[in-house]
Amino acid sequence: MLSNYEKLSEIWREKFMQLDQSTFARKLLGVRLEKEQVLFSYFGRNYRINRFNGEISGESKSVPDAKLKLLFYNLFWYSKEGAKLSGHWVPFRQVKNASPFGPAFETHVLKPFARTFNGQLANLEEAAEKLGGTKLRQGDAGYQISSFDCIPIQFLFWDGDDEFEAQANILFDYSVTDFIHVESTVSLASDGVARLAEEAGLQVIGNF
Repeated sequence: MLSNYEKLSEIWREKFMQLDQSTFARKLLGVRLEKEQVLFSYFGRNYRINRFNGEISGESKSVPDAKLKLLFYNLFWYSKEGAKLSGHWVPFRQVKNASPFGPAFETHVLKPFARTFNGQLANLEEAAEKLGGTKLRQGDAGYQISSFDCIPIQFLFWDGDDEFEAQANILFDYSVTDFIHVESTVSLASDGVARLAEEAGLQVIGNF
């Protein structure tokens, strides 16, 4: 029996096939059209979509599950014509229409991020470098990392000590919802934390 994510993914595969592929390839940085495939990357891993049936596949370490496929289809469907980054970075709660999801984002994304890398500052920095991150001045460790090439995200971390617990924040460009649905930004953040943990050889502490 198909899971709900698998059923939704199939619906969105069919919606993807309705799109003008040359249009989204033009407006989304890092998306490339080849004769039979749409090529793109996500947190440093390469994926492709068959242009004739909409099926998504990846490399041996990046075989996408139904939930991830759904995220990919959402990028192509929701990206707006003329979408561009504003250069104005905001925490999740200030992303357009994100405020209702703010408390859950704090609990299920930011706290696991902070707990996972508490006392692991060097490992976090090394992991961010592996993902092509650009070092920032904020935090004990702050890096800007591309999820999709068109959607960079800033991951900020302050390590804990005897008096204070580790703290973390994740910033988005204010125009992120011109590229993808607001609910999908939560997946971008949690996937980024998971990839950082994976590259650092750590298990995420907490549930997304």
